[in-house]
Amino acid sequence: MKGAIVTRLGKNTAYQLFALILGLCIILPVIYALFISFMPASQILRRPPVFIPRTWILSNYKMAVTLTTLGRFMLNSLILAGVSSSIRVIISAMAAFGFVFFNFRFKNVLFIIFLGTIMVPADIVLVTNYRTVAALGLINTYRGMMIVFLCSATNIFMMRQYFLTFSTSIKEASTIDGCGNFRFFMQILLPLSVPVMTTIFISSFIGTWNTYLWPMLVTNQNIMRTVQVGVTMMNFPDGVVYGPIMAASILVLLPTLFIFVFFRRKIIGGIMGGAVKE
Repeated sequence: MKGAIVTRLGKNTAYQLFALILGLCIILPVIYALFISFMPASQILRRPPVFIPRTWILSNYKMAVTLTTLGRFMLNSLILAGVSSSIRVIISAMAAFGFVFFNFRFKNVLFIIFLGTIMVPADIVLVTNYRTVAALGLINTYRGMMIVFLCSATNIFMMRQYFLTFSTSIKEASTIDGCGNFRFFMQILLPLSVPVMTTIFISSFIGTWNTYLWPMLVTNQNIMRTVQVGVTMMNFPDGVVYGPIMAASILVLLPTLFIFVFFRRKIIGGIMGGAVKE
């Protein structure tokens, strides 16, 4: 018995040590970028390299904000991530409502087809999506950037699994009391589904905020660029200056960092709530 406890303790310690090392490997480049954003140019390119600023400056952040259109880039990303994530939550909830509370032919087959789209890599349909958006005249528009983010089979699956935790007698009782489908959906089901809806919105917002390839393809005007694309295209009078670029990168990171830190428990709770089996 004692040996088993020691073995279990050793495994837990090894796992925690591995997780700590892995976390440090992931976070160290971000910390180094943060330090670079406060360094003057003479220290950034110094050999041997300096990891902690000997002189702390804020001019890099001033240059990143005043000499570029970083504010416009962030506004574009905010519109893209905020609106598309909100619509994704609505579509996911409506689709899940149909799959759970309605009976129709080929319902299970249709749901399996939805799940099958998860296995299709996004790069395979990239050209097709671009040609469709171009044919619709949506290049350089918010609608063109949003259209591929409005629906997610993964989110529909999460909402469906969460709705399955509700007893069908709730729907039957509401129908007997004269509550229609729309009223049941809006006034009963959605208020009880706030945790999983919050999780879907936050995860979608972070993913869309960080997306790079699709917004780059469907925009060719700087005024429509998102922040991830815009940072890579920053031009400064003195050429490539690493301090302001790192400062811009840190500013871009702050919104998603804020959301993750303050809503991490809701994300975990919502994922667990959407993982309930039938």
